Amino acid sequence: MSSFEIEEVEGVAPPPKARVDDAPRERDYLSGFLAQKPQGDTPGEPGGALYEAVIDALKDIFDPEIPVNIYDLGLIYGVEVADGGHAAVTMTLTTPHCPVAESMPAEVELRVAAVPGIATADVNLVWDPPWDPQKMSDEAKLELGML
Repeated sequence: MSSFEIEEVEGVAPPPKARVDDAPRERDYLSGFLAQKPQGDTPGEPGGALYEAVIDALKDIFDPEIPVNIYDLGLIYGVEVADGGHAAVTMTLTTPHCPVAESMPAEVELRVAAVPGIATADVNLVWDPPWDPQKMSDEAKLELGML
């Protein structure tokens, strides 16, 4: 067993109070930050109007066997929108033997090319990495009862 020593004291000096300089400060330190406009907001990059319009077009295409759009299903691996309105979509399908393997890429190309501001669209169908259910968004998993 260990023993403890007890020391009695008359009192403890209170800790010093925090002091704020009398230097003038802006009332809202975020005012300058909040007034700034986004830097380099280009329409073809994520967050840009044209890029988001392409994503919205992809969200309007549904897999015929699964009641979820191909974007939330995780079939879209990449979207690039270049200057001049050229869009390139990299996508996959749930399996190489998918019944829409021939028609789905063509539908994606047509829908993306129909977005105002897109001049041309290319769709690159890839199989590597293979699609798996983990690529689905949480919304898609919830829709299919997987969450």
